[in-house]
Amino acid sequence: MDTMHDVLVVANWKMNPPTIRDARRIWSGTSRGAAVTRGVRVVVCPPYLFLPELAAELKKSGAVALGAQDLSPEEAGAYTGQVSASMLLPYKVTWTILGHSERRALGETDEFVALKVRQAIAKGLSPILCVGERERSDDGAFYTLIRTQLEAVFTLLKRKDIPKLTIAYEPVWAIGKGATEAMSAAQLYEMALYIRKILIERYGRTTTNDIRVLYGGAVKAENARTLVREGGVDGLLVGSASLDPKQLTAIMRAVSVQLKS
Repeated sequence: MDTMHDVLVVANWKMNPPTIRDARRIWSGTSRGAAVTRGVRVVVCPPYLFLPELAAELKKSGAVALGAQDLSPEEAGAYTGQVSASMLLPYKVTWTILGHSERRALGETDEFVALKVRQAIAKGLSPILCVGERERSDDGAFYTLIRTQLEAVFTLLKRKDIPKLTIAYEPVWAIGKGATEAMSAAQLYEMALYIRKILIERYGRTTTNDIRVLYGGAVKAENARTLVREGGVDGLLVGSASLDPKQLTAIMRAVSVQLKS
C-alpha cells in the first residue's frame, strides 16, 4: 500500500435506506466520523433519489464526498431507467461505482462496463471499477477473468486517463460472509499484487503508481485493519456495514491506525 495516499473508504448503500430521513441520519453520523478521523478519505454512494438532499448536506461539511452507484454510458436519449453523468454533476457527485458484481449479474458485459468508465472520465468523474470472480477454482481461472475485466477497460481508455482509475477487487464469493469467513489477508495481498502487475506490465510504474486498489467483500470493523495492513490495498469498498455510522466509523478508525503502524 502507498501510504502517501489517504486510505479510501467507499460506502455503497445499495438500495438502502427506505427514507430520506434515514439517509440524512446515516449521512450525518458518517460525516461526524469522517471529520474526526485522520488519514481517511470517505465517499458515500447513496441511491440516486437521495443525491439532491445529500448534496445540500455536503455544503455543511466537506468531510465526505458524494458518489453514484452507477451511470449510463450514454449522454441522453431513449434509455429508460438510466441516469447520465451530466444529470449527476449538479449534485456535486465526484465519484461513481462501475461494474459492481450486482450490475454484472444483471447482464452487464465487460465491454459495457468499459463504455461506462470511459464516459465517467470524459465527464470528470472518478470511476471506481469493480472486478472480481464469482468463485475460486483450483486451476486459477479467476486470474484470467480479472485480467479480461481489466483489459476490456484499458482497450477503450487513453493512456493519460489510466491514472484516473480506482480499482475495487470484489470477489463475489466473499460477499455476505462473516469477517472470519471472508477472504484472507494473504489471498488479498496476492490479488492486489496481481492487479498491480497487470497495470505495470501495460503502462509502466510511473503511470500507474497513483492508482488505488480497494477491496470489497464482507468488510467489517473486525477485519478492516488487517485487510488494509496485510492485504496490501489502499482502501475498502463497504456494503452493509456502511449503513451503520458507528460500524463505518469503527472501520475508518481501524484503517486510520494503519497509517501510523
